[in-house]
Order: sequence, then structure tokens, then C-alpha cells
Amino acid sequence: MLGELLRPIGPGAAGWADRLIGEFGSLGAALAAPPAAQQRVLGEEQRVVAWLATLRSAMLHALRREALQGPVLGDSDAVTDYLFAAMAHEPVEQLRVLYLNTRNRLLLDETVIEGSVNVAPIYPREIVRRSLEVGATALILAHNHPSGDPKPSREDVRLTRLVATAGEPLDIRLHDHVIVARSGWISLRAAGYL
Repeated sequence: MLGELLRPIGPGAAGWADRLIGEFGSLGAALAAPPAAQQRVLGEEQRVVAWLATLRSAMLHALRREALQGPVLGDSDAVTDYLFAAMAHEPVEQLRVLYLNTRNRLLLDETVIEGSVNVAPIYPREIVRRSLEVGATALILAHNHPSGDPKPSREDVRLTRLVATAGEPLDIRLHDHVIVARSGWISLRAAGYL
């Protein structure tokens, strides 16, 4: 598949695809890899890296549009697919917040924190403050685990509960916190942590 996607760039498509899949393991991981990592694999093939960035942007745009055009809670599978594609293969932890209105329509999708390979600090006060700025009445938190295991840590659960508690007096509801990783995802609400 990756070879076919790279074919418009030139006759080296099959070789580029083999090198990328060999390094990153899958089409999704190859597309999600940072440009610098792709460049290390491909050498001087800067046009291939630019093409991969365009492909990834198109894929995320399509998934985001499908997932977030109506009420977000109306199609949780589409939202999870979008979050998985956007974050599962990122090399560092990110915290993304989906700010929703009273009809659960998206007001803002924002990456609020980029951390290290295993830490993305969550600041409940800042999340609630930003919710008030954009007029959000509900939130969905999402972050990734670059380790590949979506299992929440004690700190993930503790901070999620702090965000939920901080929003309550201001009528800002935390609908869920989704953790994504290469091996899958977990909803803290479905798992009983919220």
C-alpha cells in the first residue's frame, strides 16, 4: 500500500516503502513518524518526506472531519479512530483536549501539552481556564503512550479525576479521557475510572 502511495514520486517507491516499513513496522507508524526520523531512513529523499507529510495531513483531515462534524458523542468510534490515527505513533506524550459545547459539538481540538517519551503533565486549572475562554461545557481528554501500552497509570487516573472535579463547580463536564498507544486504546470512563 505504501509503495502505491509513493508511486507518484518516482520509480524508487517500492524501495522507499520497504525501508520505511522495515524501520517503523507499519503504514500507520511510517506516516506518523516525525519527518526527521523519516529523513534518516530515506537519506536525501526530501520530496518523499514532504509527500508523506501531505498524505498524513490528508488522512487526519478526513478522519477528523468524519469524527467531529456532528455531535462528538454521537459517534465515539469515529472519534477514537481519529485520536488513534493522530496520536498513537507519536514519539512523545501529548495531551489533546476536545472542547465541546452544550450539544457536544466540537468548539476546539487543541494539543495543550507535549511532554517527553513518558510524561505529559496535566494542569487541571489551565484546562478549565481554557474551557471558559472558548465557552466549552464539556471536554474529552486524550493522550498517548509512546511505550505502546495504553494502560493508565495511577497518575493518569488521579489527574483525570482532578480535571473532572475542577470543572464541576463551573458546569464543565469531563466526558472521557482516552489513552491511545500503538497496541490500542482505553477509555477511562468505560474502564470505570470516571
